[in-house]
Amino acid sequence: MKANVNGIELFYEKRGKGSPLLLLHGNGEDLHIFDELSEKLKDDFAVYCIDSRNHGLSTKTNNYSYDVMAEDIYYFIRELKLAPAGIAGFSDGAICTLLLALKHREAIKKMALLGVNLKPEDFTPESLEFVKDMYIKTKDPLFKLMLEQPDIELNELAEIKTPALIIAAENDIYKSETFTNIAAALVNSELMIMKGHGHDSYISHNDILYPDFVKFFRD
Repeated sequence: MKANVNGIELFYEKRGKGSPLLLLHGNGEDLHIFDELSEKLKDDFAVYCIDSRNHGLSTKTNNYSYDVMAEDIYYFIRELKLAPAGIAGFSDGAICTLLLALKHREAIKKMALLGVNLKPEDFTPESLEFVKDMYIKTKDPLFKLMLEQPDIELNELAEIKTPALIIAAENDIYKSETFTNIAAALVNSELMIMKGHGHDSYISHNDILYPDFVKFFRD
């Protein structure tokens, strides 16, 4: 299905019935990373898996900005009358979710932030060099996006009262203090570390988070 929002078309798939739960993928991915998880979650929620702009089957543009991507999701929620919705965002999707919580908190009921960062400096040195090298080789604007954005100040998070579940991998591409600092700054949050996992191994084509999501997002 497609939704016309914010001047573009967002492609999405809906599964199940109940309270709305949006799943937002990471950089260079599409909604299918959630196929296994959404197949389980559909028994508990109305699950909306969305291709971000410039990804999957959604509109391709020259605008690569987390702020704009977050606005796309805000208008998606408005268009489909889903507010307040649960949102689980991974990596870029988590950044967009956090920006939504800062600018349109009325749209979010609860949020899970998986592998989120506030600034490019949050990358581990090795991961930052990898992204730089990939951009030099490919000139892909999606790599440039990660090198220049987001730009969220830690003290801004104190404004957010939305219940939040922060999930990080033990071997993430971001520094471990990134996640502990975010969890400490968000007044209504809990932090979960995925032992033995890398940045995306616990979420991409994996349903391991199903019981945690049901526990957290259930009314």
